[in-house]
Amino acid sequence: MKKSILITGGAGFIGSHVVKLFVSKYPEYTIVNLDALTYAGNLENLKEIEGASNYFFEKVNIQDAAALDQVFSKHGITDVIHLAAESHVDRSISDPLAFVKTNVFGTVNLLNSAKKAWAGELGNHLFYHVSTDEVYGSLEDGGFFLESTPYDPQSPYSASKASSDHFVRAYANTYQMNTVISNCSNNYGPNHFPEKLIPLCIHNIKNNKPLPVYGKGENIRDWLFVIDHARAIDTVFHQGKSGETYNIGGFNEWKNIDIVRLLCQKMDEKLGREKGTSEKLITFVKDRAGHDHRYAIDATKIKEELGWEPSLQFEEGIEMTIDWYLNNQEWLDHVTSGAYQDYYTELYENR
Repeated sequence: MKKSILITGGAGFIGSHVVKLFVSKYPEYTIVNLDALTYAGNLENLKEIEGASNYFFEKVNIQDAAALDQVFSKHGITDVIHLAAESHVDRSISDPLAFVKTNVFGTVNLLNSAKKAWAGELGNHLFYHVSTDEVYGSLEDGGFFLESTPYDPQSPYSASKASSDHFVRAYANTYQMNTVISNCSNNYGPNHFPEKLIPLCIHNIKNNKPLPVYGKGENIRDWLFVIDHARAIDTVFHQGKSGETYNIGGFNEWKNIDIVRLLCQKMDEKLGREKGTSEKLITFVKDRAGHDHRYAIDATKIKEELGWEPSLQFEEGIEMTIDWYLNNQEWLDHVTSGAYQDYYTELYENR
């Protein structure tokens, strides 16, 4: 069977890297990128492959069940890699229902479309759901998230993703759908929308704007280069076992404040500024409501069973990320115009 793979959220940060990898690596596959092109979806992320003969784009919101059915029929979709999601925790605190609509209802719509399209042969197709480590809740200073860690979501965002994970498992159990789930730690790298910590700091340092850090900056996250995540998704899609969950992480924990200081140091070097100049921009702001203290992924299972592991050390990846943003000012200008400026003001400047 020739594969026609639907990748949802394929114009977003992680999704665009997955789409580019699959289009270029698997010319025998048809790759259908489905994205609603909300604020974080940007077709400029896909310029390298937009003319490829095996690539198609569909502007569709996963909340639109009828439109999803049409896409499955039109392209003969054989498999799904589901990345479409509302993903910013702060936005989920201000508008939880938007996250329920996209992350829960949208995922169920997609599952229903797949179930209808693949009726009678569900075991011959794969529904791959890409999720987050935030569903596990918050760790203290010891231990790591395992695939068997009980769910304990602490924000509207993580609760919506936990719910979507449960629905995927429920469809596998109830309808014998062939599914797999991965839960990944924080990603960084090129094409990241600058509401997130690392691109926000790079952008603000360059423009001598304050660097907002929640609380004392002592919250800890595990970081993974986005292209390594795309490689992991490729590995899980092709080698993962049906019904399994795989944790994807970088074995790379950093306090937020230490990442900000590292970025200040690197940016001062690249911009020819005196050492310590950018650290003066650090501004501690009121902490996020319900801010989880620590996330840390144990990615032993995917390494031992599927042979995947990160390819880059963090400082090497950060260098590549900074260079990309400094060399792609036009991209940054486009995504930081208009409505985003109003959002930025509401979220940080008025805090």
